[in-house]
Amino acid sequence: MKRLLGVALGILTAIGGFLDIGDLVTNAVVGSRFGLTLAWAVLVGVVGICLFAQMSGRVAAVSGRATFEIIRERLGPRTAGANLVASFLINLLTLTAEVGGIALALQLASSVEPRLWIPVAALAVWLVIWRAKFKIMENVTGLVGLSLVVFAVAVFQLGPDWSALAEQALSPTVPAQEGAASYWYYAIALFGAAMTPYEVFFFSSGAREERWTAKDIAESRLNVMVGFPFGGVLSVAIAACGAIVFLPQAIEVSSLSQIVLPVALAGGKLALAVVIVGIVAATFGAALETGLSSGYTLAQYFGWSWGKFRRPAQAARFHLSMIIAMLVAVAVLMTSVDPIRVTEFSVVFSAVALPLTYLPILLVANDPEYMGEHVNGRATNALGLVYLVVIVVASVAAIPLMIVTGAGS
Repeated sequence: MKRLLGVALGILTAIGGFLDIGDLVTNAVVGSRFGLTLAWAVLVGVVGICLFAQMSGRVAAVSGRATFEIIRERLGPRTAGANLVASFLINLLTLTAEVGGIALALQLASSVEPRLWIPVAALAVWLVIWRAKFKIMENVTGLVGLSLVVFAVAVFQLGPDWSALAEQALSPTVPAQEGAASYWYYAIALFGAAMTPYEVFFFSSGAREERWTAKDIAESRLNVMVGFPFGGVLSVAIAACGAIVFLPQAIEVSSLSQIVLPVALAGGKLALAVVIVGIVAATFGAALETGLSSGYTLAQYFGWSWGKFRRPAQAARFHLSMIIAMLVAVAVLMTSVDPIRVTEFSVVFSAVALPLTYLPILLVANDPEYMGEHVNGRATNALGLVYLVVIVVASVAAIPLMIVTGAGS
């Protein structure tokens, strides 16, 4: 029973943790402009994150070491250093977006200027990282984040034309009012939002925090294969809400208040309160994960003592690096930069960095020196190679499409 409860909590945590501010914003914007014609991009991203997250978790469980530690040892300091720089900078940008997302969600609940909430949000995130136990931190934010299921309920309450939504999703075409370049730009943005690098590094490091062994591989796989796909379903639901309410009126989503409007129309004030709680929890959970990932990547590369299972005094540099990352995020946000814009850039630049993140994971997962009999099977490797091609294409195309489309405008 205890093992079954652990699986259930892990699944719920994966569901809650999948939907961060990047997924919320990108899916809502896409739904308001393209309907469900880009739902396939969410599917491709979900399959990809499932594929590489289970590799990352298996590596940590079998080897007893976090993925980044092995990457440095396996590929050497220079190659791993390039991975570190790209991953850390993208992670820092994502952390900035998540803290800004918390502030925007709190503004919805209070009507208080977001800049006043930014230092409060950052302080709260740091206090939880510093004091809360890993399992409690992970499960509470994940479970409360499940409030976002209200988006799926809202789709049914809004009474859409189901045949029109199905046609958009199953027979995708570029809408007449949009260009092909914008269509593919947002396809890459959705892909990047689903496969944000911090997710696999956090998953691997979390496996070490929870002391997974080879006996926990089945539990890890179940968490991934159920949690992330359900998160993908909620992502599509967010896009569907935008397609139902905003697309017919040619209104493009540009603020968090617009993202929650379909839920308010469908369920009134109670549904609005629930979705705001869900957004605060989801963005807060993602801020915890990105904050921790900042410390994980640096500490694992440089060989510092790390982990929440150690007291802060025993992992001082690990905690100091997270404090610095949090202060940088606050400093950027206090310049009055739009957190929604930061979010849009973070998911696209995530796509640019994907090859440096996922190629090393594939290499390590095939190394018998670390994995023994638990190396990837043929089917996993074949799918992994297909995804590497997709990842490289997305990485190469992301910046040119951003320039050509003016970041999707």
